[in-house]
Amino acid sequence: MVVGDAIWDTIAGESSAESPLWAQALRPGVERELEPVFSPLGEERFGLGLETIYEGYLMHYGRPRLFAPPDRDNALLLGDYLYAHGLVRVASFREVDAVSDLAELISLCSQLRAGDLDGDGAAWAASAALLGRGQLAAARDALRMGGDPDPLLALAYDAAGEGAVDRALAAHRVRVG
Repeated sequence: MVVGDAIWDTIAGESSAESPLWAQALRPGVERELEPVFSPLGEERFGLGLETIYEGYLMHYGRPRLFAPPDRDNALLLGDYLYAHGLVRVASFREVDAVSDLAELISLCSQLRAGDLDGDGAAWAASAALLGRGQLAAARDALRMGGDPDPLLALAYDAAGEGAVDRALAAHRVRVG
């Protein structure tokens, strides 16, 4: 299990080993913003996978914490790599429902972003807090079909507590607006 600063060292080190492009895209150490956003809401064992996927999300839609690629094409490729690598990390626990929840999260957030709609923070918070527990489908549908993030937000609050969820959502807003 990887915790604390080791999460960032692992993401940076493995990405760098994977491609010289990713190594060149790493921010200098003093410019990295090593703040976990949604992983504190869930099980510690999923932390590295969640933060890897979230960094991929930030490569696509926000302001990444570890990387500063030279152009949009490299940002998208690195984001896709981070999505895939994070899913592999979570899949290593042999929890199909957790991987499914993350695939649904990525799909839902892509749909929201394409439609310039709100609710991705609630989707991230609920998914992190309830990863693999089979409790997200109806609440995701409320957001996907009706644009209502409140059921996801309620699940997140119930599972992780209002203070923790509100901190995660505030950090998320800083990263994606």
